[in-house]
Amino acid sequence: MDAMTLEAPVTSALVGDLDDEQREAVLAPRGPVCVLAGAGTGKTRTITRRIAYLVAAGHVAPGQVLAVTFTSRAAGEMRARLRSLEQDAGLGVATGAVQAMTFHAAARRQLHYFWPRVVGDTGWELLDSKFGVVATAASRASIQASTDDVRDLAGEIEWAKSSLISPEGYAAAVAKVGRDIPLDAAKIATVYAGYEAAKARRDGTTLLDFDDLLLHTAAAIENDPAVAAEFRDRYRCFVVDEYQDVTPLQQRVLNAWLGDRDDLTVVGDANQTIYSFTGATPGYLLDFSRRFPDAAVVRLERDYRSTPQVVSLANRVIAAARGRMAGSRLQLVGQRDPGPVPTFGEHPDEVAEAAAVAKAIRTLIAAGTPPSEIAVLYRINAQSEVYEEALTEAGIAYQVRGGEGFFTRQEIRQSLVALQRAPDPGPDDPLPDVVRAVLEPLGLTAEPPAGTKARERWEALSALAELVDEEVAVRPELDMRALLTELRQRADARHPPVVQGVTLASLHAAKGLEWDAVFLVGLADGTLPISHALTHGADSEPVEEERRLLYVGITRARVYLALSWALARTPGGRQGRRPSRFLNGVAPQASATDAGPSKPRRQRGPAPRCRVCNGALSTPTSIMLRRCETCPSDIDEQLLADLKEWRLATSKEMGVPAYVVFTDNTLIAIAETLPADEAALVAIPGIGARKLEQFGPDVLELVRNRG
Repeated sequence: MDAMTLEAPVTSALVGDLDDEQREAVLAPRGPVCVLAGAGTGKTRTITRRIAYLVAAGHVAPGQVLAVTFTSRAAGEMRARLRSLEQDAGLGVATGAVQAMTFHAAARRQLHYFWPRVVGDTGWELLDSKFGVVATAASRASIQASTDDVRDLAGEIEWAKSSLISPEGYAAAVAKVGRDIPLDAAKIATVYAGYEAAKARRDGTTLLDFDDLLLHTAAAIENDPAVAAEFRDRYRCFVVDEYQDVTPLQQRVLNAWLGDRDDLTVVGDANQTIYSFTGATPGYLLDFSRRFPDAAVVRLERDYRSTPQVVSLANRVIAAARGRMAGSRLQLVGQRDPGPVPTFGEHPDEVAEAAAVAKAIRTLIAAGTPPSEIAVLYRINAQSEVYEEALTEAGIAYQVRGGEGFFTRQEIRQSLVALQRAPDPGPDDPLPDVVRAVLEPLGLTAEPPAGTKARERWEALSALAELVDEEVAVRPELDMRALLTELRQRADARHPPVVQGVTLASLHAAKGLEWDAVFLVGLADGTLPISHALTHGADSEPVEEERRLLYVGITRARVYLALSWALARTPGGRQGRRPSRFLNGVAPQASATDAGPSKPRRQRGPAPRCRVCNGALSTPTSIMLRRCETCPSDIDEQLLADLKEWRLATSKEMGVPAYVVFTDNTLIAIAETLPADEAALVAIPGIGARKLEQFGPDVLELVRNRG
């Protein structure tokens, strides 16, 4: 039975409210299907309707479908959608029996069932937290590890296991990928090996961490034909959401589940890959058509979440992406009614930036936007402090998502206790210097350390030290006791509200969420892209992942979007920061002549800078290309050839020289930046309203049809 023989009312109910591309994905023949789904394009609706179609058409029984995703929240949403379809009187499809869960939940259920057969009477116990075992392994290896060191070691073990890397292969693997690691690779490998050995307990019970659930499940199916046969008879159709985030270990499990079958639907967007530090890789998504040459590939590019203005900005940011993933970018097309144009704000310091954001939020709330529909998104959790303060002063309720409030963080609580115990400084000891000396043993080193957790602690302690600088600058008479009183008053004023308020979250924590209004803050080079990404090179993959992080942030906004940055950390500080390189050619720019140090910046925005290295641009050619003439080009050579062919034909038809239509540099700029709409096209210097009207439709059509 297929879409032609399926009852017409059922088919109509399944796909009647879908767009053409969603309908194509739902009705694709049974077999491998790859859905490239951009932000806000209705991917959950599409894949749940596809499951319902496969069931209704008799291709598979509902209990034989296993749908996996990466978070319990996403799995719960998928189950709710499937139950809703089952309860729809116009369908009557038994989709409620479909299994929808995370990779780990699926593996845990399967392992419970198959373990006695594969292993025998030996029991196993899930290790909810590996902290204690890692700490023991570090101690046995004579490594003096702090709490943050242990957490970073645990993170490295998780990355290695997710990447199918053994303790013996760890050092070579991190060297190959240039991974930032918290300790010497050989020491980490020793701790990793000790951790694995420590999980085998003397009573015969095996401790399994979450990665082991996947490893043992895959091994059971790979090595036991009877287990494989029973499992594959039970599950015959697989759906994987957020496929760009799959790790090598998860792919190994998926391969074991599939065997030599190909009844697989995957959904993902390579340009939303922001978790590579956990081992996630978009390679399996990008290579899907190579593995399955007969796969149906459907692109969902109609964005139902955001206004065309927000969508246009997202397209322009990701259009500058480089590397392999850039070739799979989706050109989103906003389907909502027009809304306000995204705003860009430059501020003298972070305090002024936060105050301006709080003021704008108060205006939005007064105009009727619910506080729960407003979010402030930043790159690192330590940035929350100044926004907690600004919103508290403005009387605006807020909640910190995916992280703790600044003053509830463990290292900040420890710092306040340490400062309370510190002796009063002498008359010749500046209070900020004394505070830094107290914070140094807690992790405030001169340079940020390696390791994610250690760096997060350092960032929080740095923010506290800079907050003290700010307080002392305003009130030079402060002593240690008065300073502590001020800090504790700030902490007491920031207890999380009972009612829902404005969301404060990191960009990583915001993935998968959306709000009516979004403020993207702290968009300065060194913060986004983060400084340790820049150590790999201006055009490196870590920097590209930072660009994708900004893209994800932009696409969280439905209607109102504001982007901002500060030139200094504290009031009166040296204004040496630059706006994020990802805003070059995207934010309204001042002319190159405004960039001199003796001239104030105009409100139009920052002076033009290179989108690769963020250096100042001064020549007409570099300004047009939005990059230094010596920086690497990412030009689409075929598109450039097509543009030149079109220009020649157009100039002959008009009876004018070719350069009158567009110069070579303008064509190069188009072939590099790949403008997706009129706003992006007119942002290229030399393309004004007249040329946009004359040539815009033809050029945009060539860009859309490239390749």
